[in-house]
Amino acid sequence: MLTINNVWMMICIALVFFMHLGFAFLEIGLTRQKNTINILFKNIFIITVGLLLYYLIGFNLMYPGFSKDALGILGFSGIGLDAPLKNGVLDLTYNEGYTYWTDFLFQGMFAATAATIVSGAVAERMKLIPFIIFTIIYVGIIYPIAGSWKWGGGFLHTLETPFYDFAGSTLVHSVGGWAALIAVCLLGPRIGKFKKGKAQAIPGHNIPIATAGVLILWLGWFGFNGGSVLSANPSATSLTLVTTCLAAAAGGFLAFLTSSIIYKGFDLTMYLNGILGGLVGITAGADQMSPTDAILIGGIAGIIVVFAVSIIDRLKLDDPVGAIAVHLVCGIWGTLAVGIFGNLAGWNQFVSQLIGILAYTVFCSASSFIIIFTLKKTMGIRVNEREELEGLDKFEHGINAYPDFRLNEH
Repeated sequence: MLTINNVWMMICIALVFFMHLGFAFLEIGLTRQKNTINILFKNIFIITVGLLLYYLIGFNLMYPGFSKDALGILGFSGIGLDAPLKNGVLDLTYNEGYTYWTDFLFQGMFAATAATIVSGAVAERMKLIPFIIFTIIYVGIIYPIAGSWKWGGGFLHTLETPFYDFAGSTLVHSVGGWAALIAVCLLGPRIGKFKKGKAQAIPGHNIPIATAGVLILWLGWFGFNGGSVLSANPSATSLTLVTTCLAAAAGGFLAFLTSSIIYKGFDLTMYLNGILGGLVGITAGADQMSPTDAILIGGIAGIIVVFAVSIIDRLKLDDPVGAIAVHLVCGIWGTLAVGIFGNLAGWNQFVSQLIGILAYTVFCSASSFIIIFTLKKTMGIRVNEREELEGLDKFEHGINAYPDFRLNEH
């Protein structure tokens, strides 16, 4: 069974890794041609450096082995990986579902996702070097500390009614979402996004690629949620995959209906973000919900996405890919839904979910603000007007993503 469980976990690792292609496709598809290389560069940087940082300090910050008398806020178990060995051979009693190495790699794939969420929100106007510095600090330190509070056995896990987040509606998506919101506020909108106080559409240059990205993310979510069972248990994994899939379908369909009624048109991008909203919403409780619960949670998330995008525009915040609506707002909804639907529903659980959301709101917002505001005041975080108008690919990378084609750049 250890071999079967471990193989399933490694398949899920591959699926979660594949999600980074989905994020890259979604971001470049929903933004303009002139910034394609810049977005791809950031996504590749996040994966490579994220894994190295998780090896160096992140894994041991996130799983420090809190002692019973610890506060459960901050712990650290050392630098690098120190696998449990017996007579020089890997100790296979580490966990009944997977080996130490598998555990590290699965959790490492999650770590990079938080910064990827920020990448889409700040697209087309943030300098590359400040983004790199932010990513190093946020993925290397902030995300693992936040993760330790629940998944590492910290104070949220030891509440009388433990905070529950199965696969990361809050621990991954809202952690990235809060950073995205702070970054967008400090950066300001793209040139031309708001005219006379009204939001203007800045169409993405490749909607087919964006659509492919969402479908890849949907596929990858089978590993994201399915792997969070932490074994190949047939009952738990199959239920989790069903609830995940149904929530995505309901989220997309309800976003389509809602946006069609409000805006009198069939908006594919809203449909796509509705699917993602449904996926984010179910992630906190995918193993605890019935199929009907999953449809309700995902459907409500799809409706939330439509209104959240509208509210964000009214607040004059510019989020090119809808990351804040999808990952932050739907992440909060999905976390609260654990106390409303499914096996854990109840007042005590709902209160614990609120406590967890509040804790992550304060920590992630404050840390993101300190990092990004410091970067803004010291080295600047936004490219100049000429660079933004002509494209980051030209000024930061000196290369055109499509050298053989001439598309409308603006």
